[in-house]
Amino acid sequence: MAIQRLDNVLIVVDDLDAVVAFFVELGMELEGTSPVEGRWVEQVIGLDGVRQDVAMLRTPDGHGRVELARFHTPKAVSAGPKDAPANTLGIRRIMFAVDDIEDTVARLRTHGAELVGELARYENVYRLCYVRGPEGIIVGLAEQLG
Repeated sequence: MAIQRLDNVLIVVDDLDAVVAFFVELGMELEGTSPVEGRWVEQVIGLDGVRQDVAMLRTPDGHGRVELARFHTPKAVSAGPKDAPANTLGIRRIMFAVDDIEDTVARLRTHGAELVGELARYENVYRLCYVRGPEGIIVGLAEQLG
């Protein structure tokens, strides 16, 4: 077998507290935060002088994780505009299944989130939308129907 599972997705951020609060409001659980530095991380990511703070969040079912990192050194670099459109090359969004999409959007708006497009219906299967949260992070939301 090539892989066993997907462990986590990393998002590099500037305002770690704001992004943690956004994902907690979404329903993720904060597992913990920790400073990360040393030769081992430098070897893994190919950068020298790494000093960062990391927060790990997990989905309520315990299977999905999002890792957030704020780099102190070396400083993070921008790959493009924070409000890049959905067709920009690279990883554009993370999709979550939710129980009540309208309630979720309303709660995320208290953290500055905005709809990217509109809340749409895919046949009689899902209600879907993209939400742009702190630092331009795009989160997809899907509410299964029926």
